[in-house]
Amino acid sequence: MVARRMARVSGEPARVYRHFREVFGDQRPRSKRAASSEDAPFSPGRDVLSVAGAMESLSSEMGWTTSMAQASLVIDWPTIVGESIAEHTQVQSVDQGVLTVACDSSAWATQLRLMRHELLVRLSEQVPEAAIESIDVRAPGAPSWRKGPRSVPGRGPRDTYA
Repeated sequence: MVARRMARVSGEPARVYRHFREVFGDQRPRSKRAASSEDAPFSPGRDVLSVAGAMESLSSEMGWTTSMAQASLVIDWPTIVGESIAEHTQVQSVDQGVLTVACDSSAWATQLRLMRHELLVRLSEQVPEAAIESIDVRAPGAPSWRKGPRSVPGRGPRDTYA
């Protein structure tokens, strides 16, 4: 009892408590009254951001600008290339700067191959963040038995029969 009274008078517990707060930091939840002046309702930096501005800053911080631009390229394909070309073509994939486009006939595939340079220029002007370096044009063909990029070469389904 006497030791407690002596400790209160001497101020040692308060000094030890302050020292621990300096060393370990103050992790206690702050009350509303203890909020700093930066959190005041009308202080600078407290303005509401628009959703578009918030998404833009989030996508740039997370490094999503290229993939979001590639997705917008797939969505806006008819406006980028025109309705007549878009009727006969379809974007299959965008992977590592290569845009893969499937055509519904070999004539349209040949026409798109001839227009490849013009399309690359148009894409770099309208969607530069997509970083498209080349276009792979695919014509319709016979069905393939390949089921992915790591398939095993062979005769396909016929090799199971004797």
